[in-house]
Amino acid sequence: MRTFRAVVGTVAVLSLWSPVAIAADLAELAAKLKQGGYVLVIRHVATDDSQKDVYPFLFDDMTKQRQLSERGRQVAREMGSAIKTMGIPIGKIYASKLNRAIETGTIISGAQVIPTNELTDSGAGSISAMANPSGSNVKIGSAIRGLVNEAPPPATNIMLITHKTNIADAFGKNFSDVREGEALVYKPNATGNPTLVGRVQAGEWKAQAESSR
Repeated sequence: MRTFRAVVGTVAVLSLWSPVAIAADLAELAAKLKQGGYVLVIRHVATDDSQKDVYPFLFDDMTKQRQLSERGRQVAREMGSAIKTMGIPIGKIYASKLNRAIETGTIISGAQVIPTNELTDSGAGSISAMANPSGSNVKIGSAIRGLVNEAPPPATNIMLITHKTNIADAFGKNFSDVREGEALVYKPNATGNPTLVGRVQAGEWKAQAESSR
């Protein structure tokens, strides 16, 4: 079972943590998020694998896109409830133009989501992406890093909902293992690359909210 990973600078610390250590680290991160100033990059939650995308994308036709599974929707509701319980303020929410990302953001936040080209699945139907799925689109990657470096309004955090390929495009092949619903938490950096401060699995938000009651 993968657990919350604290990060120093941009280097992930990959280790097994005791339940006490997990709670302490995520509690510390949650306390920072309550103050605002961070960007959460989230891969959409679980989907129904029996459905397939049709290329080129038809954004207004839900029958031509892979949709969230009922389990995915439940996880998104749990994430949103936990984030609210912990008092973490969410401001702007950007998402891929695919419905599974828009729905993920809407369920988590309960607010309006801004569809964004740069966050839309950059590897779908691409021969080069299928041959090298770990960060093949330099232009998209740069654009996403620019979004992550956008400073949130005071006392809020920004949320970006996107896809595995886009995350690898932006942050490198080391992130090609990002799971559905996983959040990468970044501190914007006006003079360079954003700083990764943590990786949180979807279910860990609920566990932390329950432990803090």
